[in-house]
Amino acid sequence: MLTLQVRNILRKCYKVTSMLAVVSRTKHLHTSAACGGHIPINDLHRVSVDRYSQKEREERCKLAALYRLVHQEGWTQYIYNHITARVGEDHHFLLNPFGLLYEEVTASNLLKVSLEGDVIDPGTTLLGVNLAGFMLHSAIHAARPDVRCIVHIHSPYAAAVSTMKCGLLPISQEALLLGEISYHPYTGILVDQAEREAIGKNLGPKNKVMMLQNHGIVACGETVEEAWLNTYGTIHACEIQVQAMAAGLDNLIVKDVKELWERTAGMQSSDSVDHQTRTNLMWESGQMEFEAMMRQLDRQGYQTGYPYKLPDVYATPSQQ
Repeated sequence: MLTLQVRNILRKCYKVTSMLAVVSRTKHLHTSAACGGHIPINDLHRVSVDRYSQKEREERCKLAALYRLVHQEGWTQYIYNHITARVGEDHHFLLNPFGLLYEEVTASNLLKVSLEGDVIDPGTTLLGVNLAGFMLHSAIHAARPDVRCIVHIHSPYAAAVSTMKCGLLPISQEALLLGEISYHPYTGILVDQAEREAIGKNLGPKNKVMMLQNHGIVACGETVEEAWLNTYGTIHACEIQVQAMAAGLDNLIVKDVKELWERTAGMQSSDSVDHQTRTNLMWESGQMEFEAMMRQLDRQGYQTGYPYKLPDVYATPSQQ
């Protein structure tokens, strides 16, 4: 009996040791996974302090956290699709190493590339850049300097709406909050250099959501937080539309969008919201929503490294 117990213990130890031996080849990226724990988002202790500026360290944590949110929502396709964020003033942007699941993306393993495709910083894995993902994101970053974060996904609801001739209809508040939607026709996997210009042109100078027909969506933001808000709204608008279409297109109330776009955009940017008055804080688009999701991730043990604008949401006795 004792021999059997010892054998089982050795077998378990050998199994864990084997797992650690494998992960050590990628600079110990997944040692926490070998023990069944969460992979921390903020793992920048793996790199030297002077490797990135403080601003880039924050952006890396935000972007890696956004990957985790998309994973938790179930909008991923294994190792495919990308989310990028512009960093610095040299037209560089961060993206995930091709081959990682979204739940494996961390602040340290994000790649940094130029608009020309040069790898400026390889991150902490042995993996590289996906050509199709680079083509799409570099096209938008090049065409729209105001866009600092781009989310590209093709979850079932988003892909379903991308196949509809009617496009994304203004039949819900979620759809109206997105403003005008852009469209780009499907021409196959995005590896053609000539298509970069068409992508930027079809997105236009102001729109932040584009349907890639027969493909999926692109949601943009001037910040990571706004990109999350636009992604969340787009997916929910698509879900509402797919379910509502069961009643037939003729039964749907399609709103006159121009006036409603202006009204909903005005309400979204209003400064007269109670929470702003009480805290004396001004929140940028998507910032309050994203910060709430960061609190959730931190409670779950993911160590986001997020620079909270309101670290403690609870009032002190003197504030109550």
